[in-house]
Amino acid sequence: MALNRLDLNLLHVFDTIYREGSLTRAAKALHLTQPAVSHSLSRLREHFDDPLFSRQGNQMVPTPLARRFLESMRPGLTQIQSAVNQFHAFDPASQRKTYSLALRDILESTFLPQLMKRLEDYPELEISSQRIPRRDMETLLAAGKLDFAVDVLLPVSKQTAHERLRRDRLVVLARAHHPLTDGPLSMDRYLEAKHVLVSSRTEGPGIEDFELSRFGVQRQIRLRCQHYYAACRVVENSDLLLTMPETYARIIVERSDIQILTPPADLPDIDVHLYWHKAYEREPALIWFREQLRHIG
Repeated sequence: MALNRLDLNLLHVFDTIYREGSLTRAAKALHLTQPAVSHSLSRLREHFDDPLFSRQGNQMVPTPLARRFLESMRPGLTQIQSAVNQFHAFDPASQRKTYSLALRDILESTFLPQLMKRLEDYPELEISSQRIPRRDMETLLAAGKLDFAVDVLLPVSKQTAHERLRRDRLVVLARAHHPLTDGPLSMDRYLEAKHVLVSSRTEGPGIEDFELSRFGVQRQIRLRCQHYYAACRVVENSDLLLTMPETYARIIVERSDIQILTPPADLPDIDVHLYWHKAYEREPALIWFREQLRHIG
């Protein structure tokens, strides 16, 4: 397996197949024909004496050897790419680029309108917003299948960089003319009401419930659902209360018959963070886009 017997261009092909999970998509990304990519893969398989990828449905799934090789090879390949990129500054006004961004549904509603407004002068740029399982975030960032993720503060490895984009406070939503809107919302009145809890999990408390437990109290959950928009529609047509981030609540209130109330206790703020993989943080196109995201409040 001497290095002088391996065409280093094949490493770029290998990395692209791994990232795209498809020979067809890899060929498109590399601006090559599919037979050319297949030929490069054959040479790699011969060099490593390993299939490297096996076809499962429409996906090319890497073998254990391919996964190990990628982990050790990618930092070096990224350094080479970064060195080359330093001589080719990114011009967002003329260069075509698709950015992949992981957002939860509530963050799509608050981030995408502002983001697309900022990108109005850059018609060649496209955005792919995705919802991914949180457990897969770091893997997708490391593989280059995801450029950035925006989410609450999460535990991550040292290879994943992150910074706080904004801080959001929790507020309580109730329908117009709700009996509880005739004065300040006390803890007793809050606990007497029944509530909607929004969570992607099938069980367990919300962030507000953890804080309430510190006061030795527990609220009554009448409905558990997955999306804030659905929860707001329920609140608008019932006496249920909903505790949620204020930024999205302000958007909802503009288009519905709902009121915003101050919580009866000092609930914790929610920090929204931007995540990216350190291996790619010096790429000019990603540096530019990261700066655009920083300006979205």
